[in-house]
Amino acid sequence: MIDVMFYFGESVVLVKIKGRQVLFGHNLQGAILAPLKNMQLNKNGVLKEFPDLVGRDDWREVACERFQEHIARMKSEEDIAHYVIDDLRKYGYIPKMIQRAGFRPRPIN
Repeated sequence: MIDVMFYFGESVVLVKIKGRQVLFGHNLQGAILAPLKNMQLNKNGVLKEFPDLVGRDDWREVACERFQEHIARMKSEEDIAHYVIDDLRKYGYIPKMIQRAGFRPRPIN
């Protein structure tokens, strides 16, 4: 299990990776962690990433499905963590800390 903490403006976002399951939490939601399909997605960001979804009503479901398929192809939790860090960094999220289960948290530069 790996936890990654991000800052986004004044908000704190937590990403928890357990095997192939990726859960997202936000300090405004309290202690609730949820899969991507339950999170608020920026439609413009999704359509920028997947231009073939422009004009489709099911853009959200397809984007979540593609995310899960991409995660399923990765070899380890560390690979998933690095992917999530790199991807969210593109959208203005600032990675602050990463922690593997049983280890101390490490800052991310």
